[in-house]
Amino acid sequence: MVVIDTTVWIDYLRGDENAETVWLDGELDRQRLGLTDLILCEVLQGITDAAEFARVQRTLLKFHVFQNGGSALAIAAAQNYRNLCRRGYTVRKTIDCLIATFCLLGEHQLLHRDRDFDSFENLLGLRVLHA
Repeated sequence: MVVIDTTVWIDYLRGDENAETVWLDGELDRQRLGLTDLILCEVLQGITDAAEFARVQRTLLKFHVFQNGGSALAIAAAQNYRNLCRRGYTVRKTIDCLIATFCLLGEHQLLHRDRDFDSFENLLGLRVLHA
């Protein structure tokens, strides 16, 4: 499964065109795509208009939404964060650690536009879809 990160969803929903949104648009009906509940929250929390909120919610709920969380994921994400810090890389957002670790543990690919995932890919083996 390909997990689509917040950064790509936001660009896609705004109508921005880049390699990731073009890939997403072309694969919407051909690939198994998903997101996590944390990604769902990040996307929705930035929408101020109620009608737009409802429309985006309906759109995103058509995809598989994985439930993030639990102590095992939290511990694994913290270990990954510490591992990267020891190697000189600091991840700026806890949510990114959780998303990357979720994908690592579930062997999912991640489509993103966020440099925080680069160290997960280069040092920990995160499978990233390069559009």
